[in-house]
Amino acid sequence: MSNTELIIKERAADIGNFMVGRLLPFRQKRAVGPFTFIDHMGPARMSKDENLDVPPHPHIGLSTLTYLFEGSIVHKDSLGSEVEIKPGSVNWMTAGKGVVHSERTPGYLRDSDKTLHGLQIWVALPKNLEQMQPTFAHFEEKDIPHWSEQGAQFKLIAGKAFGKVSPVPVHSELYFIEIKSKEKQQINIGKELYGESALYILEGSVTADGHHYGTKQILVAKESTLCSFDMEPNTTLYVFGGIPFEEERFLYWNFVNSDKEVIEKAKKDWKDQNLKAFPKVPGDEEEYVPLPKPRKL
Repeated sequence: MSNTELIIKERAADIGNFMVGRLLPFRQKRAVGPFTFIDHMGPARMSKDENLDVPPHPHIGLSTLTYLFEGSIVHKDSLGSEVEIKPGSVNWMTAGKGVVHSERTPGYLRDSDKTLHGLQIWVALPKNLEQMQPTFAHFEEKDIPHWSEQGAQFKLIAGKAFGKVSPVPVHSELYFIEIKSKEKQQINIGKELYGESALYILEGSVTADGHHYGTKQILVAKESTLCSFDMEPNTTLYVFGGIPFEEERFLYWNFVNSDKEVIEKAKKDWKDQNLKAFPKVPGDEEEYVPLPKPRKL
């Protein structure tokens, strides 16, 4: 981006038995539009004795988006949803007032060598929808808008942009776009963007305003409508953002909300295993992730 405001480098983080690269939130940038959290999972090569096992854990006040490049995850949630997430498909769960889900390696892969690689993203809900009933939606790769433009391949994974609309049922004005190019390409998409905008380089590199940026970096734009850059050969990147909310969002563990008291109640409900607030996950009732030790919001 020729108007880069901030460069965020990927940092290591731990989710249960799996290491990820954390991209958002960052001390200098807590959110980009409604996007409040992004984890880069892998790429992880796992043996037959290694599997992804994230036991049931709760969420409030957000939607989760899981997008895989390699591998497979079985998603189960307290709504009764059970689906295998495969590369290119979009898994979208809106927590609202409260939902519980687990993420595990499918049974047929547990005794074999495998790879897991993808993104996990949290999108905050508008204030008037933070207490909505939880919902779940899943879309196969073929359902996601894709096209070629400026010599590159585009996918609109979620939201609205380029005069197109993804089927993913988002709750605010946003976009999450994949751009791939095998050849060097100049990309100028600022006129298609709005609100706040950032770019994550998954593979390859980008040149903008005389500066070269490599993998595992997020570039946050000062002004989304000026978004312009050169993609080097064999580059894959993601552009995301949208209209930011007026109210500040607070994060504690898996909870996002504009009201700290709502987060405090969610913490107590999960610690007490209040099944009215956070029901069990059918087919995965035996385990759960304990509430972490208290820390300041």
